[in-house]
Amino acid sequence: MAYTLPPLPYAYDALEPYIDTETMHLHHDKHHQTYVNNANALLETLPTELSEFCPETLLKNLDKVPADKVTGVKNNVGGHVNHTLFWELLKVGTELKGELKTAIEKDFGSVDAFKEKFSAAAATRFGSGWAWLVLKNDKLEVVSTANQDTPIMGEKFAGVSGTPILALDVWEHAYYLKYQNRRADYIGAFWNVINWDKVAELYAAAKK
Repeated sequence: MAYTLPPLPYAYDALEPYIDTETMHLHHDKHHQTYVNNANALLETLPTELSEFCPETLLKNLDKVPADKVTGVKNNVGGHVNHTLFWELLKVGTELKGELKTAIEKDFGSVDAFKEKFSAAAATRFGSGWAWLVLKNDKLEVVSTANQDTPIMGEKFAGVSGTPILALDVWEHAYYLKYQNRRADYIGAFWNVINWDKVAELYAAAKK
């Protein structure tokens, strides 16, 4: 079952000035497409049972993947899954409210405390990786992962676990054209383009 690049769910310039048009073109059309291409090449080398899994299911079953293929699956199927989620989490003009806001205040003390913890996780992730807000054991937690690892891979393969409801890509290709080495400025801009409606939807689904 070959994977395909999902279309960007908005115009390339929809996140200006926080994320620039050129970066969105490069990030979606080139980087994400490369993960899809490499993942599809890997699928052809996997046992049939595994190659028929959807990408998320494959990442949840890395212990079934041949040892010499695990790193490639993590990097490329992980890159596909992470970016597919990331595009959906970006939108200008939504508001953190309702049950999700209440849960964040309960589990972090305040919205500002949550933002500080999430921003720190993104800023201190050495090299390439992601910052995440996950639901784990009915509690919201902030974690980070290296490279294209995702919490759905579990502790054994990603060092963390949980159901992702918010993610920030801190690979340099996500911000370097506009922000160069100023990752902190990119992280600050991110708070202006979070699709809180999607985050709330993922939170509600994760609670079920």
